[in-house]
Amino acid sequence: MLAEIITIGDEILIGQTVDTNSAWLGEHLNRYGIEVIQITSINDKKTSIINALQDAEKRADVILITGGLGPTKDDITKKVLADYFGAKLITHEGALENIKDIFHRRGREVLQINVDQALVPDNCEVILNSKGTAPGMYFEEKGKIYVSMPGVPYEMKAMMEQVVFEKLNTLGDNYTIVHETITVVGVPESHLSVAIESVEDNLPPHVKLAYLPHLNLVRLRLSAKSAEHTADELKIDINTAFDQIKSIIGDVWFDGDHNLPEIVGDLLKTHKKTIGTIESCSGGFVAHSLTAVAGSSAYYKGSLLTYAYETKVAIAGIDQVMLNEYGAVSEQVCEAMAHNAKAKLEIDYCISTTGIAGPGGGTADKPVGLVFIGLAKPDGTIEVKRCEFHGTRIQIIERTAYTALDMVRKAIDSSTQMAML
Repeated sequence: MLAEIITIGDEILIGQTVDTNSAWLGEHLNRYGIEVIQITSINDKKTSIINALQDAEKRADVILITGGLGPTKDDITKKVLADYFGAKLITHEGALENIKDIFHRRGREVLQINVDQALVPDNCEVILNSKGTAPGMYFEEKGKIYVSMPGVPYEMKAMMEQVVFEKLNTLGDNYTIVHETITVVGVPESHLSVAIESVEDNLPPHVKLAYLPHLNLVRLRLSAKSAEHTADELKIDINTAFDQIKSIIGDVWFDGDHNLPEIVGDLLKTHKKTIGTIESCSGGFVAHSLTAVAGSSAYYKGSLLTYAYETKVAIAGIDQVMLNEYGAVSEQVCEAMAHNAKAKLEIDYCISTTGIAGPGGGTADKPVGLVFIGLAKPDGTIEVKRCEFHGTRIQIIERTAYTALDMVRKAIDSSTQMAML
């Protein structure tokens, strides 16, 4: 079964609102064996909606529409659908009672524009909104399924989970689809592709491999899709392929769709180690990356943000003579930052960063993108890595953080291997 998603709203087209609905729908429809073949975003105009519907009918069995069901004049989806299907708008008593109940609980007057939200095309099945006022609409017209839902994400999700998925699942010809992911750390996508080429070339016809790179990670996702195989059979095919891949790439993978902060956090917890940060050019982004992981308080102990020369002296205890001689962006200062902060924070690992994130501030000797990353380790040694990153300011900051975290990952892995010898 093929599906198309149509999102309606000027706010999406101008970038004021990010379309998270389509991503969520695509992920969840896939679990039901429904393939999304296109996502279309359009403005709040009748001609745009009609053209999108006509185009979607040519290629999809199910058309899911989000947005344009609010109480204001710019929300015209319901009226356009009624005209499109030759229906008339009628008041749905269940939807009206829902609206009145919501406003009563909020202590607000029900206005006529609120009452009008209970108007629906007379040829649709109404999906009551358990999270808001606008009802959803389910149509079976022209040999296709059309579902119109609010653009508010939590309202749309509730309708899908409470009603729509169950209805779509009874339509019959859905495929069984299984996905599994491993995360590979520190191996460029091109090198990884060459290394596992033999496995990829010999996958069963119903199994596909996708490469999903992000900074210092590559997620490998195997997807198996079949109308003849059970989910358990597809999982066996996927596990067989992953076992072959793992035997080739060695110990640089982690099960699941993890990101590097999660991976590092799991390692720190497993080995009962603590970590902290002292940052300059990254402005706290390394600390943010680590603490964005739930449960990070088990291993993350604190941070020093020493952006200016004065704070490097006053807070980090960096010698002014060293700063004058080598500059803040230097291997010597980076090493001293890691050493001093490790002692002050009383931690096992300490990351330090100093560099030039740009877009200004670079020189011939120290260009934009030059970053020194330090890592003080439990054994008292300090590793300093000189990097020259390219990209925008935020890209340089992100690459700094991920490179620093990968240094921690490798350091823990290395110490573990040494302990086993």
